Amino acid sequence: MRTDVHMGDGRRLAVEVTGDRTGSPVFLLHGTPGSRLGPAPRPMRLYHQRVRLITYDRPGYGTSDRLPGRKVAHVSSDVATIADNLGIDRFAVVGRSGGGPHALACAALLPDRVTRAAVLVSLAPRDADGLNWLEGMAASNIREYTKALNGPDKLAASLRERSVDIRADPRKLLAQLRWELTESDLSVVADAGIRAMLVRNYLEALSVSADGWVDDALSFCSPWGFSLDDISAPVLLWHGEQDVFSPASHTRWLAERIPRGRAVLHPEAAHFASLRVLPDVMTWLLGGRSRLTTDHT
Repeated sequence: MRTDVHMGDGRRLAVEVTGDRTGSPVFLLHGTPGSRLGPAPRPMRLYHQRVRLITYDRPGYGTSDRLPGRKVAHVSSDVATIADNLGIDRFAVVGRSGGGPHALACAALLPDRVTRAAVLVSLAPRDADGLNWLEGMAASNIREYTKALNGPDKLAASLRERSVDIRADPRKLLAQLRWELTESDLSVVADAGIRAMLVRNYLEALSVSADGWVDDALSFCSPWGFSLDDISAPVLLWHGEQDVFSPASHTRWLAERIPRGRAVLHPEAAHFASLRVLPDVMTWLLGGRSRLTTDHT
């Protein structure tokens, strides 16, 4: 069910609620670029797990109003407002790829509300001490983040031009990335159902503008606005060792600095394999025993 939630500053965010309406609430924060229609467990699986899944389009994506200059930390106030609107007090949160830093922000800034947090194939902060942030990244990501650091206007022009092509044919984003995909990622996107879901996700994300994509990239390259030391909830960090979009070194760095963080690293997986572990992540978020915490560490 889609609904619009109005923020205190007058902005409107597009929100989707699926799964068991009486189940345990979990916020799923989408990737970059992405939308509320992005990768998620199937509705019947959510019913089986008794999960009430809440997703929303971050500012500038889909029909959600833009918030120029937003930092990663701002997500916490948006999530808190959505939760209040839905009558939810406490909840778990999971972020995949570009949603990872945002999930950490919720855990750090909403300590009385976030029960557990999961972070899949996330980036670390751009100013991460001792981490070569760009090392191991695909050429396309290096180009984008270099533009974000050196010329935000050039980044905006580049992403807006790409978004026009993707709106005309949302399959183009996967096609553009295809030559950079590892064998693991190619096996995931070979699934027709996953490809269809990704196409729908990208089409919705960029249906109005590329503003969300631009603002995400800029926020990742700026101070996030919170401290990892302030995270008190348990945090599961999952990463495929073969990832070339957000290297696994970022998760190692995060796990060493999050007080109750636990890294699960899969040696043969890459970026899109994170789609397949979401059901097991939901089990962990609700306090159940998950095979993820015993298979690969």
